[in-house]
Amino acid sequence: MPIAFSCPNCGKQMNVPDQYAGQTGPCAACGKTMTIPGGFAPPPPAGYSGVGPAAPPASKSSGALPVVLIVLVVVGIGVLGCGGVMAALLIPAVSSARQAAKAMQSSNNLKQITLAMHNYHDVYGSLPPAVVRDASGQPLYSGRVLLLPFLEQSYLYDNFDKNKAWNDPANTMVSQTVLKVFQDPSTDNPMSPASNYFFIVGPDALFPEDGSAHSFAQITDGTSLTLAFINANIPNNSWAEPVEMHQDALAAGLPASPYRQGVFTAFADGSVRALPPTTSPTDLRAMTTRNGGEPVMIP
Repeated sequence: MPIAFSCPNCGKQMNVPDQYAGQTGPCAACGKTMTIPGGFAPPPPAGYSGVGPAAPPASKSSGALPVVLIVLVVVGIGVLGCGGVMAALLIPAVSSARQAAKAMQSSNNLKQITLAMHNYHDVYGSLPPAVVRDASGQPLYSGRVLLLPFLEQSYLYDNFDKNKAWNDPANTMVSQTVLKVFQDPSTDNPMSPASNYFFIVGPDALFPEDGSAHSFAQITDGTSLTLAFINANIPNNSWAEPVEMHQDALAAGLPASPYRQGVFTAFADGSVRALPPTTSPTDLRAMTTRNGGEPVMIP
């Protein structure tokens, strides 16, 4: 196919065979040197207007992209929605399981304390006094200190000066040690050495207030009907502090409990029971006496 072009020097229009494309020679009109162009450019793509560079051909898959994005968005929303529903269903179940585990641990703490009381009785022939007093009758420390060797805490027991008060500088290190066995797992302050389990004391309770001690033989009401310990929130600074639950404090009813089962209590026979808040004060009073002879209805 002939190549049509113009001389760049004189503008002469001419046609030459395409085999001369790209060659250099003199112009037939002006004699000046010129280069024959390399032939015709390939035809422009369909739809090219001639203004600006030709647009690349449209991808066959470009129309499907919005559809894919919509599908991904819908699927993502669905997954998030399902996740929210699952979370709403699981959170109460997880919370309930945690509370049940704490309730079981609290009950186990009381069982360990009561077992320690029984082991103390086996060794010494009597129950531990709830409050240890000095010669003048002043309270020194709680009977919980005396249970330490039977709770695998012999080191603390050996390093506690039994002739001095719980808050004496000589006893600070021991009395400020956090002991989980004396701490309810639902406590707001797990780093506190305070106790949540208390002797029940009183003039006719299992544990007298004056620092004396009874034996199981003196429980004529029956060990399975006589309260020994209770789980409660009574302000105290250490498990060694002589703060206990007086039987008269139960005259108005049971203290509040974080557990739906009720208030965990331990009886002299070693059993642990959760007493519901509906337990009558009359029955509570009967449960706190060791030899009152009252009829007792345990819920």
